[in-house]
Amino acid sequence: MGETELLLALLLLVVATLYSSVGHAGASGYIAAMALLGFAPEQMRPTALALNLLVGGIGLIRFWRNGHVRWRNVLPFVLSSAPAAFFAAQVTLARESYSMLLGAVLLVAAFGVFRSAANAESEDVRAIGRRVPWLPGLLAGGAIGVLSGLTGTGGAIFLTPLLLFAHWMPTREASGTSVAFVWINSLTALSGLLHATGTLPVALPAWLMAVALGALIGTQLGLKWLPVKMLRRALGVVLLIAAGKLLLA
Repeated sequence: MGETELLLALLLLVVATLYSSVGHAGASGYIAAMALLGFAPEQMRPTALALNLLVGGIGLIRFWRNGHVRWRNVLPFVLSSAPAAFFAAQVTLARESYSMLLGAVLLVAAFGVFRSAANAESEDVRAIGRRVPWLPGLLAGGAIGVLSGLTGTGGAIFLTPLLLFAHWMPTREASGTSVAFVWINSLTALSGLLHATGTLPVALPAWLMAVALGALIGTQLGLKWLPVKMLRRALGVVLLIAAGKLLLA
């Protein structure tokens, strides 16, 4: 393994740790890392989605076992997002068609999450036990599924802020819902991409080990070690990274 591959493994470890702490799988970070190191664009989307499946799978199991995944609240989103992600992944748009708009949306969301961190505990108490309404959940899931397929991400960077701003669930449950959503979306988006292009993911064993280790560390941070205020601030950092990637790429 050369220096470039080793450096990428280290970057993937950092990305997986940070993203998995807030219930994300890191696809936007993996794409940014691969782009920084000069990987071919056609390889980045399938590879990022494949890494998402591993990190998201670890996160899903751990958040579910700790009681932070309520499938009733996951269903409205995934029922519409899964087919949307599958078909949208087969569409190729010029990056300029969506980068500036999505980057601006994520930038606003990041500042909103930072501002909400101060009241995270009281907001979480009020959100306990709420149910996601079916129609808004289906509409939001479909829209996020399209964005997931187009950008080669799992969609959690769009879903988690929505869950918090709508006060549909507490912070850790929002993370659990997002990781379930991102795993299913990544699977369908990768299937759609493979169906359209036939380009296989490139994932060296060192990269898989790096993201798996990052997922174990990150989920421990999200489940046990970080208070909800810090979790929201970590989410804000993740959103800023994703926004920067879209706005500056």
